[in-house]
Amino acid sequence: MAVPEFPRTDPSVPEFWEMRYQASFTPWDAGAVPARLREYVGQHRPTGRVLVPGCGSGHDVRFLAEAGLDVQGIDFSPAALEAALPVLGTFAGRVRLADFFDPGLDGPWALVYERAFLCSLPRRLWADWAARVGELLAPGALLAGFFFFGEGERGPPYPLHGQAELDRLLAGSFERTADAAVDESIAVFAGKERWQVWERLSR
Repeated sequence: MAVPEFPRTDPSVPEFWEMRYQASFTPWDAGAVPARLREYVGQHRPTGRVLVPGCGSGHDVRFLAEAGLDVQGIDFSPAALEAALPVLGTFAGRVRLADFFDPGLDGPWALVYERAFLCSLPRRLWADWAARVGELLAPGALLAGFFFFGEGERGPPYPLHGQAELDRLLAGSFERTADAAVDESIAVFAGKERWQVWERLSR
């Protein structure tokens, strides 16, 4: 697929993603539910509410809802949520327009699911992301999902420069309890993702 020409826009604002969803240019979207998530839910079923930031086209939200979980997907791009409607079907009420960094996401949340959200944020916002995840999760609750590692500064997707960088972001607030290679990534993430689970420590 040819890459459309887009005006230069900051990925931290909705307009960046609006243009791409409106042009149906979403190379970060696998269009399917990853096997690692299916396996995790089957073996470690969350017992409370699940938050999916940057839920995009909603495939993972639908899977979690069909699994019987109390899931809420959010995205700050109206075009992304519009694209999610045909995927979600009767579960359309499980997503809403919201900014991860704004008030109004009060929990308690049992799990924040990470999939291509952190790497969509400019690096200057990563410390804010870590602090926000810590605010949303009570001790014992989990941050789980896919983390993108690589080299370079340009993005999105913006890569973590090694495990140590993610460790520093979450240090003092979380403990990593699972880490596994991912072998089903789409092209943009292939060979550069890890599935990880982090438990929120006592405040």
